[in-house]
Formats: sequence, structure tokens, C-alpha cells
Amino acid sequence: MKSYGKTDRGNKRSNNQDSIFASDTPVGPLPNLYIVADGMGGHRAGDKASKMAVDITVDFVSRSTLENPVAILKRAIIFANNEIYKAASQDPDLNGMGTTLVAACAYDDKLFVANVGDSRLYAVDQDIKQITMDHSLVEELIRSGELERKRGRNHPERNIITRALGSKDEVIPDFFEIDIKPGDRFLLCSDGLSNMVENDEIKDIMIQDKSLMDITNELVDRANYYGGSDNISAIVVGK
Repeated sequence: MKSYGKTDRGNKRSNNQDSIFASDTPVGPLPNLYIVADGMGGHRAGDKASKMAVDITVDFVSRSTLENPVAILKRAIIFANNEIYKAASQDPDLNGMGTTLVAACAYDDKLFVANVGDSRLYAVDQDIKQITMDHSLVEELIRSGELERKRGRNHPERNIITRALGSKDEVIPDFFEIDIKPGDRFLLCSDGLSNMVENDEIKDIMIQDKSLMDITNELVDRANYYGGSDNISAIVVGK
């Protein structure tokens, strides 16, 4: 697999609380690894939480002796959650910090995906499909039938997260496994991209006959063009 990742402060925020990691070469027993983490807006030290989530997850994976990608990612995320929660509990300046996380690994023609929060992974061929499921208040309202999905994008409480790393002493990540088909591309992103750019427009950019770097830059530029109201992170992965 090949990838290109970029994180951007956006137009409205004074700092960048997103963190990313992209490796097309082995990290421990995994042949590759891609991560996007978004420090929780409105919480202190969101930037520290996202950096801790990425750094701890990568370090844990690099030292793992397991072979199953799901088991590796699950243990890494749980360990990262414990460390972030502990740090927040011991330092008043960090109290309340948390972060989303979406991670992926391509292994034997399958993509293994883990997520906590509302950072997303999309699969794109001639269509676009959101693989992850947001852990957010809006998503719960949509699933319960109380809110139409098309209204969710502009809902005033769309940024309320119901599950995050570091906010509680325990976390339950979701896992997904999908087949990798020839020509597939994948996008890991924070909500600073997915809230600003419609899915169909993301798809149109992703399927262009351009380099992964050019596609990633165009996605970030488009989110900024529409306002850039949050930090923007994107990793585009393809063969």
C-alpha cells in the first residue's frame, strides 16, 4: 500500500489538535499502519491527547508479539486509553482531555479498521462508503429515527462525542474488516474534513487520476475553501 497524509490547522482554530501517522512499511508485526486522532474540541489539552493516542498506539504495535491485526489494534487502543486517562487524572491542567482515533492496516488483501469517536474511514471506488460508525450524539439520534441523516450535518450538537479515548477508564473500540479490491482507495479523516465536504464531493476528488499527495492536498484545500472551521486531517491510502 501507498499513502499520503496531511494535517492542517484550518481557518478558524488557533492551534491544531489533530495528530496523524502513516507508514507504508512494517510497524512491528503489521505490514503498514495509518492513524488519525482528533483532540476533543472544547477540552483542555486536546492536542496532547491526540498526540499521546498516536504515539502510544504506534509504540505498542511496534513492540507487539501478536499476529492478529484486530488483537494488536484492540490492545494498543485500550492501553493508549489507560495512559491518557491516567495522565488526565494526575494533572489538573489535563483534566477532561480526550481524543477520537481511527486506525487501519492492510493485511492479506483485507483492510482492518478500528475507531473510537467520529473520525472516519471511507472506502472509495466508483462510489463512496463510510466504513466506520460515528460515536456521536447525532449518530445516535439518526439511528433511533429521531433525526434525518441529511439534517445531521448542520445539527447544533453535531460535535458532541459519546465515546473517546481518555475520557473514561475503559473504552470499547469498534472494528471492521473489508476486502481490498483493485483500484480501491481509502480515506482516514477527522471531522474537520467530513463536516465541511459532502461525501459525493469527497468521492469525486478521490477517484481522480492524480497522485495520492495531490488528492490529499485537494481534500484539505476544499475543506478550507468551505470555511475550515476546524482542524483538518486526511490520509489517503491506495495501491
